[in-house]
Amino acid sequence: MTKKNINTVIVILVIAVFYGILHVAGITCPIRFVTGISCPGCGMTRAWLSLLKGDLEQAFHYHPLFFLPPVCMVIYLCRKHISQNSRKYLWYFFIFLIFGTYFIRLLNPEDQIVTAQPEISLPARIILKLLSR
Repeated sequence: MTKKNINTVIVILVIAVFYGILHVAGITCPIRFVTGISCPGCGMTRAWLSLLKGDLEQAFHYHPLFFLPPVCMVIYLCRKHISQNSRKYLWYFFIFLIFGTYFIRLLNPEDQIVTAQPEISLPARIILKLLSR
């Protein structure tokens, strides 16, 4: 195993442990916990759990781009067979899709998955706690 591969495995393990600690603490999304605003990936886990149960419609409801991570993984794994220029434009396209979908969902008042509630953010809770003393 090369040093680069070892470093990659270490980074993945650190991220997994970090998210495991957050999960145990009851924090499902660190971005939403700190800001009160859902992240672009909000609903992705629930989408995949729905897909594993065979509920494609519910998966799409939770996150319409739930299929994108495996596509990105395939592109990454096959990167030697795809020109650098093509890969660059694919990543730009994916980023556009992710943030375009995110902003549409964020601006949709009927979307219950992606929400903006700054009043539940960590700083707001700290300020409210300090003011209630």
